[in-house]
Amino acid sequence: MHAVGNATRRSAGQHARAAVIRLRLRTLLTLGVLAVATALLGRAFGLHDPRFIGSELALLASIFVISRYVLPLVERRDRGARAEEQVGVLLERLAPEEWHVIHDASLGHGNVDHILIGPTGIFTVETKSHPGPVRVGRVHGATIRQAQAQRDAIERVTRMRVEPLLVFTRAHVDRPLARRKGVRVLPARMLIGHVGRDVKTLSRSDVEAARARLEVALRDQARVERQARAKRLLPR
Repeated sequence: MHAVGNATRRSAGQHARAAVIRLRLRTLLTLGVLAVATALLGRAFGLHDPRFIGSELALLASIFVISRYVLPLVERRDRGARAEEQVGVLLERLAPEEWHVIHDASLGHGNVDHILIGPTGIFTVETKSHPGPVRVGRVHGATIRQAQAQRDAIERVTRMRVEPLLVFTRAHVDRPLARRKGVRVLPARMLIGHVGRDVKTLSRSDVEAARARLEVALRDQARVERQARAKRLLPR
């Protein structure tokens, strides 16, 4: 499977996995700092000092907040990263001489989990990991709008029609391959069969043209993001 240039050589779920790691490290750091501060206050002022008692209460409150809110968030994000990685493994089945697959693509308005360019068309893949069952007619409007926005962004870049796919890795879909507002909904097990069907819509030159335009757009966006990060690091 072809990589599409330095700006697109990202692994499936790379952004999501990095976010999970950062969140875990911040959580551990917060608990560590509070635990050390509590121990130092207790040692310096005694176990009955109001400062020690206050820091102990803050530590207990932090543990409660983390267990109640942060850990479930970490679990959801970790599940999302695993789902993207799972779909990435599935996409390795596509013929590398025919398909270009881009993982975790950023065009400035959020990340597209996967972009596929091949003889049967151009597809965006938004991966969802929550359990089902899923009713196509009741998929949340925000999820549909997200998939539509991804389609619109890639269509502007490639100047070609793009089919948005909403792929569930764990849920049963009541009407697999049905569309809702132009977004096709399907379970992960049907993804390769759908995009690899026999109906050819793009010539090899079309595929290469779309790939080249997308590579330029992703490279430009990567440069913008690097410049923005560098600007934030400059002393004020």
